[in-house]
Amino acid sequence: MKAASVIIPAHDEAGYIGPCLEAVFASDLEGTALQVIVVANGCADKTAQKAQDHASSERNLSVIETPQGGKLQALELGDRAAHHGTRIYLDADVIVAPDLISQLVAALAPAAPRYASGTPSVARAQSALTRAYARLWQRLPFVAQGVPGFGIFAVNAAGRARWDVWPDIISDDTFVRLHFAPEERLKVPAHYSWPMVEGWHRLVRVRRRQDRGVAEITARFPHLAQNEGRARMGAGDVVRLALQDPIGFAVYGAVSLAVRLPGPGGWVRGR
Repeated sequence: MKAASVIIPAHDEAGYIGPCLEAVFASDLEGTALQVIVVANGCADKTAQKAQDHASSERNLSVIETPQGGKLQALELGDRAAHHGTRIYLDADVIVAPDLISQLVAALAPAAPRYASGTPSVARAQSALTRAYARLWQRLPFVAQGVPGFGIFAVNAAGRARWDVWPDIISDDTFVRLHFAPEERLKVPAHYSWPMVEGWHRLVRVRRRQDRGVAEITARFPHLAQNEGRARMGAGDVVRLALQDPIGFAVYGAVSLAVRLPGPGGWVRGR
């Protein structure tokens, strides 16, 4: 029987966890047994209650509450509670398409280690600045051609065995993705909606966190760098992007320069 555990770390996500869970439970599972685990960590709002409101006798949903904040610790708690070898790690502000979970489970069916994610669709931002940044960002080879896994990524049992406990790091998605060679990473066609942070200061703050997260992985786990396999952009590619979307190119470039300035380290929220 096909089965998967969906682990959702959630810190003060009362405004997002409901739509996230509704989308998960509206999935066309094609006979897949689904266990859903929400780990409400360090919450000062009603995240846990909002999640529990979506429980029913037909839904295998459990809510774990811990006073300690931290996404990586929440992922560890979720893994300990998971019953199935196939693991889907989902951010609480992501909305999955009805066929995404079944496609991920099918992609992870082989016994050999596999990593999979869906096709991201950035939700329409409220600010023109974020819309411009997102427009350019989605055209980058890493996003358009790769399997970055931001918002949602999944592994089968053999894939999960490639690391033990979750380390205390900034970038969980980078850590997991780089445990797999490019040929072991699969992108399924089903979409998911992922929100980008709004406005200049949040874009810079989150981009700085992302860059520091990647640098941390490189420093602490140098052996994983061999699995990067990221498509490189040549000068011609850069020029084409600039000509196709000069406003988006300018905004993206400005943010990229701004993140080089001093700023807070560690894990920071975008909102």
